[in-house]
Amino acid sequence: MEFRSFLIKYAEIGVKGKNRGIFEDALVRQIRNALKRCEGEFFVRRTRGRVYVEVLSETYDYEETVEGLKTVFGIAQICPMIELKDEGFDQLCEAVISYMGEAYPDKNLTFKVNTRRARKDYPMESMAVNSEIGGVLLDAYPEMKVDVHHPDVMLNIEIREKIYVYSIEISGPGGMPVGTNGKGMLLLSGGIDSPVAGWMIAKRGVKIDAVYFHAPPYTSDRAKQKVVDLARKVAKYSGPIWLHVINFTDIQLYIYEKCPHEELTIIMRRYMMRIAEQIAADTECLGLITGESIGQVASQTMQSLAATNEVCHMPVYRPLIGMDKQEIINIAERIDTYETSILPYEDCCTIFVAKHPVTKPNLNVIRKHEHNLDEKIGELVQTALDTKELIVVEA
Repeated sequence: MEFRSFLIKYAEIGVKGKNRGIFEDALVRQIRNALKRCEGEFFVRRTRGRVYVEVLSETYDYEETVEGLKTVFGIAQICPMIELKDEGFDQLCEAVISYMGEAYPDKNLTFKVNTRRARKDYPMESMAVNSEIGGVLLDAYPEMKVDVHHPDVMLNIEIREKIYVYSIEISGPGGMPVGTNGKGMLLLSGGIDSPVAGWMIAKRGVKIDAVYFHAPPYTSDRAKQKVVDLARKVAKYSGPIWLHVINFTDIQLYIYEKCPHEELTIIMRRYMMRIAEQIAADTECLGLITGESIGQVASQTMQSLAATNEVCHMPVYRPLIGMDKQEIINIAERIDTYETSILPYEDCCTIFVAKHPVTKPNLNVIRKHEHNLDEKIGELVQTALDTKELIVVEA
């Protein structure tokens, strides 16, 4: 069976009241953007609380189209369907028999008919359509049985300006359409956590930009390419990502020279947050996003997080804060970032790590030791900002 139409169902958008149209329009835009990556030509429209995708070209790739739709935040379910003009009840009965015959070769199943009659001038009420269609199917396929409580197949019939028939419901990613909740700056590394954090915040409707701290020659071009590849995988869901690449080598070496080595990670992290916040402010982002999880490493204890938070004026969003590593890995595998994240190309966060990093930093001590950097750190930070590289990453 070749499906030429899809009903797109959403969840949270439906409770947005008078603002629902704004979110629906954003969802339609994101669907159109996702389908540009798919073979075929499509028409996306919304009407009366429904969003439809119609195939206009003679050929298209069904699997590719479904996979494309599964990357659009805001979609709860994708329903491939057949679309009929209202040419009488007999035509509807024939279409339903054909649909069930092709969609379910094994007829040893239970079913229920669920009709929604949005067009009230249709001559039959919903319950009557349910009863009549159910009888027609039982006559056509005697091995089928009706189960109104726990059916194997829920056959949906929607009577609108046209008649839509569907029973397959493919789960979408949920969430809110990207761009409906502002923009954030993701601190993106080559690890497992930060791409997942970016994906999770994008799922809440936030447009994502990113900053990556590169440390040549201690980190290779392959490490940088790894981060670009991770951004590209997240961009499948979030849309294009503006990736700001900061050369962090001189700053790290200066910290390494002037500060106690056990505090290197914390002080380095504080300067990363300062630089990321400056870029975020310049690009109209409303907050920073990190992949930190409490207690996962020395720089992510409660005391360490408090020390890095102190230098930020913007909110810092940490969507993984209460998750354990396996939970994060599960999401990374689902969004196809895990295999890239574990490639053995180290980034600057792993190169300059002390053997015994402080896990409970004292803020007064950290501030005191940062004064060791006063002579040159401002100049080094400004040079890093002035020489940053911008890469626009698209899926």
